[in-house]
Amino acid sequence: MSTAGKTIGFLGAGRMATALAQGFVRAGLAAAQDLIASDVEVVARDHFAGSTGGAVTASNLDVIAAAGIVVVAVKPHQVADVLSEVRAAITPSHLIVSIAAGVTLARLQAALPEGTRVVRVMPNTPALVGQSATAFALGPACSASDGARVQELFASVGVALPVKEVLLDAVTGLSGSGPAYGYLIIEALSDGAVAAGLPRDVATRLAAQTMLGAARMVLETGMHPGALKDQVTSPGGTTIEGIHELEKAGVRAGLMNAVRAAADKSRRLGQ
Repeated sequence: MSTAGKTIGFLGAGRMATALAQGFVRAGLAAAQDLIASDVEVVARDHFAGSTGGAVTASNLDVIAAAGIVVVAVKPHQVADVLSEVRAAITPSHLIVSIAAGVTLARLQAALPEGTRVVRVMPNTPALVGQSATAFALGPACSASDGARVQELFASVGVALPVKEVLLDAVTGLSGSGPAYGYLIIEALSDGAVAAGLPRDVATRLAAQTMLGAARMVLETGMHPGALKDQVTSPGGTTIEGIHELEKAGVRAGLMNAVRAAADKSRRLGQ
């Protein structure tokens, strides 16, 4: 279901809004002239315009007037004020898509006219390179076509999966915070390779490419990660020695605990 020819607006013109807009254009879901973003910061407006070719404005109301799909891309603590400002201009034809972390559908609905179609989306920062892992939850007024439209848009910058809203805190703990876990692992692998004698630039590139390759193997083969691990782990070989050290260090449990702790923190912030 293409959104081509339908204006997409952004309340907030930061890095994530810019990355999403670029993805929409790249996928042919919108043309540059179909985009408009508002921001109080001149630097953010200039970057959005220069990166996407879209229109920019200092007025949030300009976005509401121009766009049928409105992406709320401001900081979570700014959402209430921004929605209060535009509430009177929201019509039944608007689809409101919030990427503000921790702001629940109930809070969004309460800040908007009754019956407003609202979607809560949790993307992550690899959207900046077209590799986001996104989950979204539809509000009660949304239709199946609204869900299809949101999935199409966010799939243009990676993977987009529908979930129940109650699961979005777990998504935050996994894919929302997960890039930081990945960077930590890549840095640690690079450190280990430097300790073993590799130059830093070579070590970091090999570590990052290795993690990228492993991830693509999981996604493209559909095999269980454990089965893929077993394919690399020869009896009495080097890999099982390394895995043994990881198990002794509690790496697996540490990563599980990190996801759960981040998910719990997301729940507390949402309250």
